Amino acid sequence: MDDFELYDDLMEDDGPSDPISFFAEEIYFEPANPELLRRWIEEIVSREKRELIFINYVFCDDPYLLKLNQEYLQHDTLTDIITFPYHDPPIVEGDVFISVDRIHDNAHQFGVTFEQELHRVMIHGVLHLCGYPDKAPEEKARMTEKEDEALNLLKTLVF
Repeated sequence: MDDFELYDDLMEDDGPSDPISFFAEEIYFEPANPELLRRWIEEIVSREKRELIFINYVFCDDPYLLKLNQEYLQHDTLTDIITFPYHDPPIVEGDVFISVDRIHDNAHQFGVTFEQELHRVMIHGVLHLCGYPDKAPEEKARMTEKEDEALNLLKTLVF
């Protein structure tokens, strides 16, 4: 069974009860305040005038994400996130794989908390699913601007 068949199995029967789901592979990890994160992500997708079908977040370790990066993207490097969209915008439907190892290291490197870096990376994946690229310098600048707007919104939501 490949990695994506696993998530297909999880989605069978009645499907997920929520369009935003959190899973872990090769590690134990649960994000703090999952209901708040769901509301936040749904609000960002709505503000982008997109239609949320589902987002599966899969939290994993470096070796797991490196394997995906090599197998599906032919990149032999560590990364913090890989986003697999299943539709083009305005439909938001996809899997977002996040290396918790990279989040820890990046948070330390950038002088932010683990949660701050995690939230930035999580919304980065959502923005990719909403259609924002980040290859060119001007695209990266726009992505960072959108991330900052989303993170500011998260601060205003009630825990």
